Amino acid sequence: MKLNEVAQQYAAKIKDEKLSKMFVQCFMSTFDTTAKFEKDGSCFVITGDIPAMWLRDSSAQVNHYIPFAKVSEEAYRIIFGLICRQVGCILTDPYANAFNREADGKGQTKDKTDYKSPYVWERKYEIDSLCYPVRLAYRFWKEVGETRHFTFEFHKAITKIIELWTLEQNHKNSPYFFKRYFCPKSDTLSHKGKGTPVAYTGMTWSGFRPSDDACEYGYLVPSNMFAVVVLGYISEIASDVYKDLNLSKKALELMSEIQQGINTFAIARFEDKDVYAYETDGYGNHNLMDDANVPSLLSLPYLGYCAKENKIYRNTRALILSSGNPYYYEGASAKGIGSPHTPKNHIWPISLCMQGLTSNSESEILDIIHTLRNTDAGTNYMHESFHKDNPEKFTREWFSWANTLFAELIIMYLDEFEGTEL
Repeated sequence: MKLNEVAQQYAAKIKDEKLSKMFVQCFMSTFDTTAKFEKDGSCFVITGDIPAMWLRDSSAQVNHYIPFAKVSEEAYRIIFGLICRQVGCILTDPYANAFNREADGKGQTKDKTDYKSPYVWERKYEIDSLCYPVRLAYRFWKEVGETRHFTFEFHKAITKIIELWTLEQNHKNSPYFFKRYFCPKSDTLSHKGKGTPVAYTGMTWSGFRPSDDACEYGYLVPSNMFAVVVLGYISEIASDVYKDLNLSKKALELMSEIQQGINTFAIARFEDKDVYAYETDGYGNHNLMDDANVPSLLSLPYLGYCAKENKIYRNTRALILSSGNPYYYEGASAKGIGSPHTPKNHIWPISLCMQGLTSNSESEILDIIHTLRNTDAGTNYMHESFHKDNPEKFTREWFSWANTLFAELIIMYLDEFEGTEL
C-alpha cells in the first residue's frame, strides 16, 4: 500500500473539505518533500526549509508512518533507511545535532567547538538528539517484529550514547565546549563555552534545548525524562536482541541514577503544589516554564514518561498552560505555548498538537484541531509559529515536523473518537 492510499483512507472520514485536504498534505509532507533516498538504502530527511538533517526532527518527521510500516512498503523504506543513516551520524559525532547529506563542510563551521567531520552541519549538544533515533528504532522493531536494523553499528551507537550520558553526569570532566560569535546569547554557551555551572545530581547535562537555544541551567528536565524512557528501550534491545547483559545492566543503572536526580532536584513548588521544573542546576535554582519544542514538559505522557493522570504532571500542565509560563500566549486567534526561539506572542502548532495528543478531553482536542485549521494562513500546512492575533504573520512556511504532528493528532482523533465531529 502506498502512503497516499493510507492518507486518503483517513481523509475520507473527514467531512470538512479544508481539514481533509490539510490532513493529506501534512501526512504526505515528509515523504513527498523532505526524504532523500540513497543508493545504499539509507534515507536522508531534511527538516524542510533548511537542507540539513536534524536527528530529532527527522525522527519526529517519520513517526506518524510507524503504524503503517507493515502494510506500506513506502513507510517501511523511509523509516528503515532513516535509522541506517542516523546510526552513521551518531558514530560520526554523538555531540552533533544536525548533519549534511554530503561531506561538503556546509553549515555552522565558524563555531568554536571540536568539529570532527565535514558531515556535521551543527554541533549543539542536545540530549534529545540521541533519544529520538533510539525511540524510532525501538518503535519500528515493535511494529514490524524484525531486528535487521539492529546492526553491529547500532550496538556501537547505543554503547556510545550510554558512555556520553554517563560522562555528562559530571560535565566538568567533559571535553565538550561550544562558542558562537556575533549572535544572540541563546545561540552560544557561557563560561568559555562550557555553560553555566552545575552540581552533580545524577542527571545528565545538556548544552542546548530541543529548540537549539542554550540551556539556562544545564539539567534540562524533560530531556532527562526522555533519556529515562530511552534507557529502558536500550536495556531491552541490549538484552533481547544482542544478548548483551552487561550493556543492559549499565543502561538500567544509568536510568536509575537519572531518575533519582529528577526526583531529588527537578521538582519545585508553585502555588503550594509540586511541579516539574523545565531546568535546574543542582544548586537549588529552577526555571519554571515550558518550550513548544519536544521534549517538553507538556509532552511527557506522549514520550512515555508518565501517565496523563500523574498528579505532578497535571499540576505542571496547569502551570505551563497558563500565564505562569512566560511563553504561554492568549490572543484573538489562538492560545497556546510558544518559545523564546521565535518572536514574542507567537504560538507554535507543535505545542498545540502536543496539547491535543496529551489530552483526555474530546472537546479540548476538537478545539485544538479547529484552531489549527483556522490558523494555517490559507496554506493547508502547519508553520513553526504564528502570531496569536494574526495567523497571517508566521515563521517558516516549510516545517515538516509540525505537519507530522498535525497528521498524528488527526489520526489519533479519528482512531480513538471515530472522528464524528470532523
